[in-house]
Amino acid sequence: MIFYGYRSCSTCRDALKFLRLCGVEFVQKEIRETPPSPTELALALRLLGGERKKLFNTSGAEFRAMGLKDQIDSSDDASLIALIQQQGNLCKRPFLIEQNRGIVLVGFHEATWREALGL
Repeated sequence: MIFYGYRSCSTCRDALKFLRLCGVEFVQKEIRETPPSPTELALALRLLGGERKKLFNTSGAEFRAMGLKDQIDSSDDASLIALIQQQGNLCKRPFLIEQNRGIVLVGFHEATWREALGL
């Protein structure tokens, strides 16, 4: 299981605290420096029902500055994944993925995470 987060994000800190209290084993990565891989993002997009907007940090300055709100529907998946690869801050955080079990969680909602992780 891989947890992508940003150390200055209070929601990421809450998610980390939750995972640790529940004894969940994971590898932690900084989303800005090491965004999810193209394979992980493609899987996430599929598991999120193709809802591209769910992959993006829509409240972030980069998202607004790049005018991505208007581009999400007209761009192809590969282009959007490439954007996140170039700027990890564009990815919604926290981002938790367990490829073998087909788990992708974006944003932190304790009840949702608890259910998805079987806790």
